[in-house]
Amino acid sequence: MKWIGRRQSDNMEDRRGLSGGKAVIGGGIIGVIILLVKLFGGENAQQLTPILDQFNQQSTQTESRALTPEEAKEGEFVKTLLADNEDIWTKIFEENNLTFEAPKLVLFSGQVQTACGGASSASGPFYCPGDRVIYMDMTFFEELRTRFGAEGGDFAVAYVLAHEYGHHIQTLLGTSAKVRELQENRSETEGNKLSVALELQADFYAGLWTHYNEKQNAMLEPGDIEEALSAANAVGDDAIQKKMQGQVVPDSFTHGTSEQRMYWFNRGFKTGDFKKGDTFAEVE
Repeated sequence: MKWIGRRQSDNMEDRRGLSGGKAVIGGGIIGVIILLVKLFGGENAQQLTPILDQFNQQSTQTESRALTPEEAKEGEFVKTLLADNEDIWTKIFEENNLTFEAPKLVLFSGQVQTACGGASSASGPFYCPGDRVIYMDMTFFEELRTRFGAEGGDFAVAYVLAHEYGHHIQTLLGTSAKVRELQENRSETEGNKLSVALELQADFYAGLWTHYNEKQNAMLEPGDIEEALSAANAVGDDAIQKKMQGQVVPDSFTHGTSEQRMYWFNRGFKTGDFKKGDTFAEVE
């Protein structure tokens, strides 16, 4: 993928050089102290407050290190991808008389605290609607290649980031909130189908972004689309279930099959039509 020399976003925070942050409110010793304060209050609360402050200070202490040259380059790449998404979605929203608001992105290593709760690198990249932030641990992409058989490459990163950006678009449009509302009154199987439609629409948005960004920046190189499709194929529910448990349980799907994920990415990429992404009407 051609990316060097383009605008880079200011909406990224790189925490990969930090370690030791363990402020997990509601858990561990700090959580016990807070619980005691709430239960007993009064004089006991006053006695416990200095202890709580001490634990908070200790828990938020961090050690920092310099990023490696490879990490620094990764950061520059992600900043460029983020700027590309900002530019393209601003344009798409303007064309459809909608108001756009860019999300933040956090690069982390190991563990991270979010408005949606704590998460580890095992969660893979994700978007938290609570704070409207995309979280990514770059080691995920090596695991995607070595454990799940994806081709890897820089455009696999571009696809995954664009997919998570698609979830932000769904938050702005109210789609995510509507799905959560509908799921409250549905069975688990029916709720899972709604989750699949939501995820496939994010894949469609990733393809749509690719379409527009290619027109604007001529970014694609040979093999890039294949890298995206390989990543989409690797993270299909059927592929993951077969790999991890040896059998496929369609009613438990929450993201869609490999075939579905590749289809909807391609549909966005080939049509370039924002209105062609109604996965809810087409996913049974």
